[in-house]
Amino acid sequence: MALYAYKGFDARGKNVSGLKDAESPKSLRAVLRKDGIMVATIEESLGDKKAQAVEKAGAFSLKASMERVSAQELAVSTRQLATLIGAAIPLVDALTALVDQIEHPRLRSVYGQIKQRVNEGASLADAMADHPKVFSGLFVNMIRAGESSGALDVVLIRLADFTENQAKLTQKIVGAMFYPAIMVMMAVVVVGIMMTFVVPKIVKIFENQKAALPLPTEILILASDGFRNFWWVVVLLMIGAAFWFTRFRKTVDGRKKIDQFKLKMPFFGEVMRMLAVARFTRTLSTLLGSGVPLLVAFEIVKNIVNNVILTEAIEQARGSIQEGESIAAPLKRSGQFPPIVTHMIAVGEKSGQLEEMLGKIADAYDSQVESRVMMVTSLLEPILIIAMGAAVAFIVFAILLPMLQMGSFAK
Repeated sequence: MALYAYKGFDARGKNVSGLKDAESPKSLRAVLRKDGIMVATIEESLGDKKAQAVEKAGAFSLKASMERVSAQELAVSTRQLATLIGAAIPLVDALTALVDQIEHPRLRSVYGQIKQRVNEGASLADAMADHPKVFSGLFVNMIRAGESSGALDVVLIRLADFTENQAKLTQKIVGAMFYPAIMVMMAVVVVGIMMTFVVPKIVKIFENQKAALPLPTEILILASDGFRNFWWVVVLLMIGAAFWFTRFRKTVDGRKKIDQFKLKMPFFGEVMRMLAVARFTRTLSTLLGSGVPLLVAFEIVKNIVNNVILTEAIEQARGSIQEGESIAAPLKRSGQFPPIVTHMIAVGEKSGQLEEMLGKIADAYDSQVESRVMMVTSLLEPILIIAMGAAVAFIVFAILLPMLQMGSFAK
């Protein structure tokens, strides 16, 4: 059976559309006719073999990028599926209902393929594993644990909460940095226009006077000439630096040095460490709470911190835990986790409340990251305004100074 997208009209003449499994377009028309739907068009869904091959190959296109599934959309569909399964609806029927109500084209197609695989006898986790661009390893492993434990609806709710929390934190950070980024772009544009079009016209006036120019004006003229005549050198240097950095980052040693530098950066390194620790603890808490074994959970979380230094520390801790050690001791030895984190983990292990303690650590660090980012953006705004004002003031001063000198000579 294949998945088809159809459009048509019901008995009242109202437009209807949807996705449905059928042996062929002809059989689908017969089924829809029985339901009182007059079919206008039938097309095989994007979830055909060609689309799957493109997705697995990682091919990029403008349409695919526009149809990318956001964390918020994934969280909503996960919560809807949890509600359907919690109501004791069979999995295939729950997936059918979910496909009918999802509006996002790609996500609807993906769930249509998952439904087809489940209908053929595959587990939900295995069906989701076929779409790594949408469902991460964390997602798939938690689903697998929920299926084996018989608590799939509970696991889906946990996943929805986790995905929503991560999406909200990301949105807050991006939103906080948006205004400073716009200000920097505007400053570059304003100064660039002045240096390219305004300054050269005024310079011609000074050249005609053949008078000695003050130092600020000489500096401005030199900068303007360099900007206009050698801008292509700057562009080439930037492209070369970007190319070198990309190649260097792909090497093992390069990625390690870059990630080490990130963690040692003043202020920002601390924020990045906090963000990684919050992600690590929240993910580990979610996995353990969903019944994923500890060693498997560590294997998953080492890939979500997005830093080679922290990944190596987690991998070494996993090896020590496999040999019988506690969780807190190897994490403390690595020196990459703050003392308060390892202490709270040790307390959670002793008290038997490790999941709750990990969740508290994540909440605390998420809050700290948010407050730190807000503090940085509140400081950046006046600094950027002052810097932009100083640049414009220097240009105006360098232009007015020789004019004032010429005026005094004229007297």
